[in-house]
Amino acid sequence: MNLLSILTFLPLIAGIIILVAPSGWQKQFKYITLAVTLVQIAISGYIYFHFDNSLRGVDLINSYQFKEQISWIRLDLGSMGKLQIDYFLGIDGLSVPFLLLTSIIMMVATISSWEIKTNLKGYFALFLLLDTAIIGVFCALDFFLFYIFYELMLLPLYFLIGMWGGVRREYAAIKFFLYTLAGSVFMLLIMVGLYFSVTDPETGNHTFNMVHMMNPANYSGDSIFGSLAQQTLLGIPARLLGFIILFIAFAIKVPIVPLHTWLPDAHVEAPTPVSIILAGILLKVGGYGILRICYGIFPDAAIHTSWWLGLIGVVSIVYGALNALAQKDLKRLIAYSSVSHMGFVLLGTASLTAEGAAGSVMQMISHGFLSAMLFFLVGIVYNRVHDREIANFRGLANIMPQYTAFVMIAFFASLGLPGFSAFIAEAFSLIGAFNSETVNGAIPRWMAIAGSVGILLSAAYFLWTLQRMFFGQTRLMGGEEWRTKLNDLTMREKLALAPLALLALILGVFPSLAFDKINGSVLELIHHVTGK
Repeated sequence: MNLLSILTFLPLIAGIIILVAPSGWQKQFKYITLAVTLVQIAISGYIYFHFDNSLRGVDLINSYQFKEQISWIRLDLGSMGKLQIDYFLGIDGLSVPFLLLTSIIMMVATISSWEIKTNLKGYFALFLLLDTAIIGVFCALDFFLFYIFYELMLLPLYFLIGMWGGVRREYAAIKFFLYTLAGSVFMLLIMVGLYFSVTDPETGNHTFNMVHMMNPANYSGDSIFGSLAQQTLLGIPARLLGFIILFIAFAIKVPIVPLHTWLPDAHVEAPTPVSIILAGILLKVGGYGILRICYGIFPDAAIHTSWWLGLIGVVSIVYGALNALAQKDLKRLIAYSSVSHMGFVLLGTASLTAEGAAGSVMQMISHGFLSAMLFFLVGIVYNRVHDREIANFRGLANIMPQYTAFVMIAFFASLGLPGFSAFIAEAFSLIGAFNSETVNGAIPRWMAIAGSVGILLSAAYFLWTLQRMFFGQTRLMGGEEWRTKLNDLTMREKLALAPLALLALILGVFPSLAFDKINGSVLELIHHVTGK
């Protein structure tokens, strides 16, 4: 079996084992899950370091490695030909970093799941199902298969938030479900339209193969997704409309303003492990979908909408940062900081430059590690005293020095301090945005300048929070009772936090570890979109 298939379905098999296991095994479920995530790290690490960086050029269609393609569904439709759906997996430089990121974040989330005490069988079975769905999204090259994995993420997340979340967990779970489902329904319509626009050159059948969908030669002139000049739908060019609908579906996941309102509620009510997965991986599915599908299949529409996408990115950066500055709940502050930081992904992508696109992918990787670290740190305090109000804590550094050290690393890394991964990511995104006006005229320079304001604002809310909660004379709302509960980090917590802090530092000092994998596919994507 192909390594990608093993990586994808190993958690599903483990989840089934947990479901059929006797209840007496409950204490072992977390160790089974941890073992699966460690095996995933080993497999994804092997794939990452055996990914061939030398396969570069300007051919987006033939750049995939570790491919596995098997005929899956064939249905005779009479005069309409045959329905063709393949089990088709493969990765390139855009997807290979996310396999390793997902494996590491799922391992950290598993360690954080030690806090879950009720219905462990259901929790870890859903957790592992979510693991399979996320890995599948990053590996799938058949749109039908991609859609199955994409939709499969909804079910476990809905129950993980709704059953193990906070006081308003049902509201947060339903809101998340409805937002994501609304985008997915329209994605299905575009997927069907693309299916009837593309044929497999070998069989002559219509196909959901995303690689063929990226090839302009496969669009028939009379299809609804044929030519911007020839076809319109509701007065809008059909390909442009398809791009917009798919962009909205993925933008909900990113999320960008004004489609972000589900995120703070979901984060605040979700248990810490689910918050780690949401921020560390789920938001990246949206950014990945925009690059892989929106830009890969609709390059012409990407050029036409670049100015608007850049503007949305800037608004998300500034609006998210201002909201973070106003928050009183530490977890909600970090949720809004994610909205701001993911705005850099959209700004870099909209620039249609190699620097900007590489910066946006690096930002997703960097934010994955750092946001997981931040939510884990919030969960540590909340599990001890069940409170997250910033004003209720003061002088934590005096009683939790090791915890404070990790908080300082996470805060300084997230605000873009040189030497950490976020600095490299945001710098490249802004460089790409600044150069875009000269290189291709996609977005003006004032957007890069406005985006840089977000970095200043992030420094403001992170440093202000650090000063209020951790320095000065110790003063706790819960008094002596809280002081006895606020013990410093346990060994389990340090084992989870140390790799995340180390990765943020390593990618800040040696960014080529990521850029070497990303660069070839980024160049191919930019050439595919702009022709340059």
